[in-house]
Parts: sequence; C-alpha cells; structure tokens
Amino acid sequence: MTWSAARNARWKRRTVWFALLLASRSIAQPAAGDTPEAIRAVFVGTYTAAQLGLGSSESDSPALQSYALYPYVQAARLAHALQRAAAGAGEADRLTEDFLGAHGREPVTGPLRRAWLDSLARRAQWAQLLDHYDAASTSETLACAQLNARIALAQTSGLEAAITERWLAPYKLPSECEPAFQWLREHGGIDDALVAERARRLLSNGQASFARVVAQRLPRAQAAPLNRWADLIEKPRDSIDALLADPNAGVESKQLLDAFARLARNAPREALARFDALRRTRLTTPEAASKATRALALGLAWDRDPEALSIFADVASADLDDDALEWLVRAALWKQDWNAARSGMAVMSSARQKDPAWRYWTGRAAEAGGEGALARERYDSLAQDDNYYTAMAAARLGKRVEPHVERLPPDEEAIERIAHAAPFLRAHELLLCGLRPLATLEWNAGYAALENARKPQAVHLAARWGLHDVAVATATSQGVFKDYALLYPRPFRKEVAAAVGLTRIDEPLLYGVLRQESLFRPDATSLAGAVGLAQLGYSTAELTASRWQLPRPSRADLYDPETNIRLGAARLATLIEKYSGQLPVALAAYNAGESAVERWLPERAMDGDVWTENIPYNETRAYVRRVLWHSLVFGWMEDAHPKSTKSWLGSVSKGE
Repeated sequence: MTWSAARNARWKRRTVWFALLLASRSIAQPAAGDTPEAIRAVFVGTYTAAQLGLGSSESDSPALQSYALYPYVQAARLAHALQRAAAGAGEADRLTEDFLGAHGREPVTGPLRRAWLDSLARRAQWAQLLDHYDAASTSETLACAQLNARIALAQTSGLEAAITERWLAPYKLPSECEPAFQWLREHGGIDDALVAERARRLLSNGQASFARVVAQRLPRAQAAPLNRWADLIEKPRDSIDALLADPNAGVESKQLLDAFARLARNAPREALARFDALRRTRLTTPEAASKATRALALGLAWDRDPEALSIFADVASADLDDDALEWLVRAALWKQDWNAARSGMAVMSSARQKDPAWRYWTGRAAEAGGEGALARERYDSLAQDDNYYTAMAAARLGKRVEPHVERLPPDEEAIERIAHAAPFLRAHELLLCGLRPLATLEWNAGYAALENARKPQAVHLAARWGLHDVAVATATSQGVFKDYALLYPRPFRKEVAAAVGLTRIDEPLLYGVLRQESLFRPDATSLAGAVGLAQLGYSTAELTASRWQLPRPSRADLYDPETNIRLGAARLATLIEKYSGQLPVALAAYNAGESAVERWLPERAMDGDVWTENIPYNETRAYVRRVLWHSLVFGWMEDAHPKSTKSWLGSVSKGE
C-alpha cells in the first residue's frame, strides 16, 4: 500500500521542520536509556530528512542505529542517492547491493529495489540490471529496460519472441519500450500483420484511441476496418447508424454486438430504437439476435425501463445465465410481476438459488401469491444467516433480529509469539510512528510467513493494535465473520458522540457508515479522491461545512478524525432530511451521489426492498444492504437486545 499524495504532504509538513533541524543543527539524539517515544520521534524526523536527501549516518546516535526501524532510514538515503547517481556511481550501487543482500525480501527493500533498477536503467548499467532483474516484481518500464539491456549486451537468444510478446500487450506501453521495438523492426520482426494484431488486441481491450495510433503504420486499406472498429467503441450510436445507412459496409458481428451492448448500457432507449433494424439487416442469425436482445434487456433493466421484461422474454435460454436471470427477476420485481419473478428464479442455477437474496425473494413472491406457508418457510430459512436479507425476512415475519455470535477464542500465548516475530515488531513500531501504510506492508509479510494454524490468532493482534481493516481482511481470509466484538469495534467514541450530538443521527448508523466506508482508517483514500473515515470528497466536505455553518476544512483537515466524522455525519443527516427519512435512498446518495439517485427514484411509491434490489450500481446496492446490517449489529452491541427491523419495510418514492 502506498501513501496518498494528500496524506503524504500532510505528514511531511508536520515533520519536515524536525528533519531540517536534524540535518543542520546536530540536535541531541536520545541516549540508549532514553524512552521509546523519544527514539520514535527522532526516527520519524531522521526518516523524513533521509527522504529529502538530508542528514547522514555520521550524525545518527547508537540508539537510533540499533532501533528496529533504522533500515528504513538507510533505504531512504540510498534511494535518494540513486536518484542523483551519475553513470559511474559504483559506491551507491555497492551499498545498495549490500543492503538488499542483508535484508532479502523484507518490505523495507521493495522501494529501494525498484529505485535501484530504475537508476541502473537510467545509467545504462545493463549487466547489473540483468543480474538483479526480477520479472515477478517489476514494472512495465523495467520489463522493457531488461529487453534493452539484452540488446546492449548482445544476449539475443529468444529475444525476438520476448519483444514480440511485449509488443502484443493490449494496452499502451511506456516510451522505454520503444528501443526494443525499434530493434525488432530492424530485424524484420514487426510486419503489417503484427501491427494489425496489436491494434486488434488493443481494440478488444477497449483501447480505441491508442489502437488508432498503432494503425497509422498500416496501409489505408488495412487500417480502415480497424478504425471502423474504433469508431464502434468510441461512437457506438453514430457508427451503428452509419452501418444501417450503408448495407454494404463490412463489419464483424462480434464488433457490432459489442457496440450495441455499449449503446444499450449507456442509452437503452436509443438502442431499442435501432434494435429491429439491426436484427433485420445485420444481426440476422438467431445466435447474434439473442445476444443483442440480452444486451438490450440488461440495459433496459438497469434503467428500470418497463419494457425490460418483455425484451428478456425473447432471449434464448442459452444466453440467460445467472447474471442475466438476476436482472430479469429485478425487472419483474420493479414491474410487480411476481409470476415472472418466480419463473426467473426457478431456472437459476441451484447454487444461485441458495443465495440469501433469492431465497428471500422466493419468499416474497410466495407471499404475494397467497402462499403463506411457503413464504414463511423461505423466510425461516434465512434465520441462521446474518445479513440484510435475514433482517428483511425477520421484519416480514414480525420477529426481532439477534446476530449469531461465533467467537474466535484468543490464544494469548500464540498472540504473544506472533507479536514478537520480527515483521510484527516492525509493523507495530511503524504504526506507533504514524507510518500506517508501511506498517501494513510489514504486517502482510509477517502474516504470509505464519504457520496456517497460527494465522487466525493474528486477527486478535490486528484488532488490539487498531488495524481494523487488517483485522477484518485477515478474519475474512480465515472464514471468521461473526465474532462481532472483534470485528465491529467502536473507535473514536468521543468524535462519534460529538457528531451524533450535532446531527441527531443514530450512533449505530454512523458507525455502520464509517465501518463500510473506511474500516476506521483515518488515512483512507479512494481512487475517486474521497478521503478519511467517512470518505468525503473535498467539494462535498466544503459544501457540507457551509450548510451546517461549520469551519471550512482544508484538504488536510479531512484526515483529522474529529473533522471528518463531523462532516460525514452532517452529510448523511442532510441526505436523510432531503429524502424524507428514506434511509436506503439517503445511503445510496451518500455512496453514488444525489444525481444518480434522482435518476433511480420511482414515479410511484414502491416497497423499499424492491427499490434497493433494483439499484443499478452493484457497489451501491451492496453498500446500502451492508450499512443497514452494520447499523443493526452496532445497535445490538449497545444493549444486546434483539432489534426490530420493521422500519426497513417502508416504501420509497420520488416525493415532492
């Protein structure tokens, strides 16, 4: 795991002043008898300085040099030296090689190993690069550098095949690959057929823009069908219209089906408007027509279009796999066609029928059809599960829900042995130093080396150290799901209580959101840029602060638990109010955004479970279900009393 840019900047701002003092003033470092806290403080400052190229080993005290994390300082200094190394930097290479030899595959070596190989490639130190190259753990850039090294050293046995394999990658490669490709061209290895094959692989991977660049090397006649394929990917509607207007234009059925599926996914009504014409003129075989029908039915179902169900009826049974059948059933639920829903579930695979969702909906269909005994049987079958559908079935039976606890008994002796293994000692120290991502890397290395029989006890250790995301991930890998005291912690009690006092939302609900969003990691960062415990984007946080008359946060503030939890609770409270207390809708908006939810709201009121089941985003649908279940568990943990989920039976409507 790597530092997010924002987190890294915040951390460096906090410590850089100390690093600069270390480098320029030779401040007093702790003696051997000084406190662990003092040594950690000096380590953090020295490590930060080392990353900036400041300080040297001569000023490091014996206490620091004997500290378990001191190799991180050494590695950071070596990595910085390698960045600046000139062609003949033999000393930096020698020291790095010695360090890597001494520390093997410890996590501390990972960034340094990559930095060294990058430096060797930049300085054209080809022999050393080949000696230390590891195909299993290097980047595309280094993979091509290795090919360039083989060319430079005339190690050409099997080289043409290796470069050809790299050339045919279905994605754009870094510029460092070009020398190898040029060598292959000069040796007659890249002809028009191979260029066309690469373009086809890129197009099959959806990489239309770069495929056009590759196709420029081909004669116009050979490039034309590839560019037409790129048009189908980038402009499916216009390309389909052009093909309908020109019956003689050639196109492969697979390419046309892919374009139609893209159009159906993004604009299902436009796909529907062109469907009959395509079946008459282009997709004339039963197989092609059925696949197009399936794509259209799915697009309409995702859009909650009432015509979806009738389109599904024309899909050949061979194309109705479980995934398609799930959306057929959802379309039937949206339309309140319980017979169609039952028919769809009846032909799912036996494994899919056993899924809690479809056992629940079989019960709902039976209840709607007046088969009370069958409905109760299906609902009762969910009683031993612990999930959203368990709670929904209990609500329909008028019962309360109590989670089923399955404890993972702690073995204190085993936990102690794990804690004192070298990787775990380093992980704990890194955690205490505030270097959470590095701590996780050390943890993962230590966990991988454990005997299988001892691995479950690592869950307890992670939980005790506050590595809640690691604890949950480790428990999942060991099949531990129902030790709720272990896996549903309630950290940040003061901050949560303050947020609840401000917003008046339920504390179990807020904990449910925090658990699902970040597993209680204050430094969590998503690919979309949401950060912190409640996973807030900066613009959302800023707007929420304004609405609630709270101080405007900086981006760094969003990593502060108090600020992030307060703004997350305020955001959730705003959504609950906006959607008139319709909790599934508010949760969906928290995850997917209000604009998406506005598209999903029905014109007429419908049951909340039907609406939730038809959320088109898989992530958001799962999010709503999980947060509701998490909130139930956190509520139960407060007083150990079974919980009513009757309120979950409410309806969803667009409202005013």
